[in-house]
Amino acid sequence: MNLGFSYIGLLYLLMLFIPNLFWTKHQPTGYEKYAVRENRILGLFERVGEVLVCTVVLIFSDFNIGRIRPWSLVLAGSFLLMVLYEVYWIRYFRSEKRMEDFYSSLLGIPVAGATLPVAAFLLLAVYGRNPLLAAAAVILGVGHIGIHAGHLGEIKKECA
Repeated sequence: MNLGFSYIGLLYLLMLFIPNLFWTKHQPTGYEKYAVRENRILGLFERVGEVLVCTVVLIFSDFNIGRIRPWSLVLAGSFLLMVLYEVYWIRYFRSEKRMEDFYSSLLGIPVAGATLPVAAFLLLAVYGRNPLLAAAAVILGVGHIGIHAGHLGEIKKECA
């Protein structure tokens, strides 16, 4: 692991945060009702994971593009997941912005808004051979995906 700035990490964070900034003005109808009932332990995992991922992905240069070789396919896969995350957001912003839209799947990937970036950061950790980012992404995933899956479960119960 090599300390140094990661422009790839910065790109990923921009791809992550820009849609979320727009989301603050376009939250799904009824979101607050679910947000207040979130599991506090999962919320703690999510917050710690966010801080760790944001820090680690920026301070290690191992995530930057090196020589193009077969191993670069891992980076390409990670980037593809981030592109799919952007597609998820475009679809959400064009929707009626209901809870069902926010917690929808994409190409069979459940709760895509939570799952895609976590999976992208896990693959980025593999590409950079960085166990710290892998651990941070797992912590983030437990909280973020856990919270989203919980909300989706509540929505399904209410619709049944």
